[in-house]
Amino acid sequence: MTAIGTVYLVGAGPGAPDLLTLRAAELLRRADIVFYDALVHPETIALADKAEKIAVGKRCGRHSTAQRFINKRLVDAAQKHAVVVRLKGGDPMLFGRAQEEIDELEQHGIVYQVVPGITAALAASAAVGVSMTRRGLSRNVTFVTPRRGAGEEGHDWVRSALAADTCAIYMGVGEAEQIADTLMARGASPELPVVIVESATLPGERHIAVHLADLGAAAAQMITGPAVILLGEVYAKVQSSEAAAEPLARSRIA
Repeated sequence: MTAIGTVYLVGAGPGAPDLLTLRAAELLRRADIVFYDALVHPETIALADKAEKIAVGKRCGRHSTAQRFINKRLVDAAQKHAVVVRLKGGDPMLFGRAQEEIDELEQHGIVYQVVPGITAALAASAAVGVSMTRRGLSRNVTFVTPRRGAGEEGHDWVRSALAADTCAIYMGVGEAEQIADTLMARGASPELPVVIVESATLPGERHIAVHLADLGAAAAQMITGPAVILLGEVYAKVQSSEAAAEPLARSRIA
């Protein structure tokens, strides 16, 4: 069957619906069918008021939709619908497995477009009022994740993290103690400033500022929602401003 539609890989941003791009919002309003991730805000999904909506989210430790099945659904949908939206949290091209979907669409000759979104690390750093780059202190940034899929070869994410002035660790809160131990074993200072930002841009947003040596304990005691771990000397400012906070975490209602 010849495809009649276009598949749009759309970034839903870090959480808050009003951070969606204008293009993304317009595509949702035009969509015939939307395949959406687990962390996309319900109000964002609701913009697709004329579309069939299908949840295909993947969350650590929970039942999830296999990527190959998502790929097939996108191909099948493009053969039936004019506007197919694959709605991903953050930006589709960063830890969103977009390339696998793009490769599948290209293999079947299906037209696609990517609509960028604000990725979680940028929103998290903005939430604590710290630029990830700073003249004389941070001239490079790296985004890493320690997570790997079943059967996937290991990757030396630690080397990338240590080589950067500022680092954002995605999908790492559940392994926070191991991450801290691994970084320190490879030469990172136990005093390295770290900020965990939970639920960035949403009403339940929280910031926890600690040193690297305390990362595991802080994550285990405080974090229940999606979070990004930010590391680097630029975050010393957050530690200074929250040093007297009791308990350790300061909450901010957006």
